[in-house]
Amino acid sequence: MIEAHGQSDAGPVRKINEDSFVCDVELGLFIVADGLGGHSAGEVASGLAVDTISGFIRRTEEDSELSWPYGIEPALSFGGNVLRTAVYLANRRVFRAAEKHDEYTGMGTTVVAARMNAGRLSVAHAGDSRLYLLANGVLKQLTRDDTWAATILAAQEDGKGVTPPRSMKHVLTNVIGAREQADVHLGEYDLSPGDTILLCSDGLHGVLDDGALLAMMTSDPPPELTARLVEAALARGAKDNVTAVVARYQGE
Repeated sequence: MIEAHGQSDAGPVRKINEDSFVCDVELGLFIVADGLGGHSAGEVASGLAVDTISGFIRRTEEDSELSWPYGIEPALSFGGNVLRTAVYLANRRVFRAAEKHDEYTGMGTTVVAARMNAGRLSVAHAGDSRLYLLANGVLKQLTRDDTWAATILAAQEDGKGVTPPRSMKHVLTNVIGAREQADVHLGEYDLSPGDTILLCSDGLHGVLDDGALLAMMTSDPPPELTARLVEAALARGAKDNVTAVVARYQGE
């Protein structure tokens, strides 16, 4: 059993909300995508991505005859491989749409997608939208941002003394749809009853640090919690679109 809710707000600056999300308890599927590109291209990219991912997963539930155009990752479960394929298909669809329409040239989108199934959490992501897991009172970020800042931090942890220019820190190094082949990061985790996940765009995690998130996520059911998270991000000065999806695993 899963209890979940999602909410999105355009924020005080942008006229268009380029974030898209899916909160599908029936499929155990949760997605946040933050689009980028001129005009309405970001909105188009994020919408295409979430539609492709959710559509493919729903079809696999209805038809057991699967094709694997991107092969199989042996380390992943069947559900994890389905999610992996869905995100790669989303990359192809967004990339081809950009090729066909001049006004969409250069568009792309971040994606963080999660599937809860039989006590197992499968996660796929590209970009800087994040997934957090709250388990046993401990909040852990399960994704790592695809940004110059995160890349440099990883290099510094490896002993390489590199400092990025300030203007480059938040530049994305990997998104869905910008290239014919995207890097999709994947992971799988065991769930226990009461575990809660938060998927969010950078409009939220850019202004609410881990301490603030932990304090808020330890109470309230998902509908009230998502509303509080979005409101708190806006109150703390979020200028970007703000999206939060919360799912709580209650056991089978």
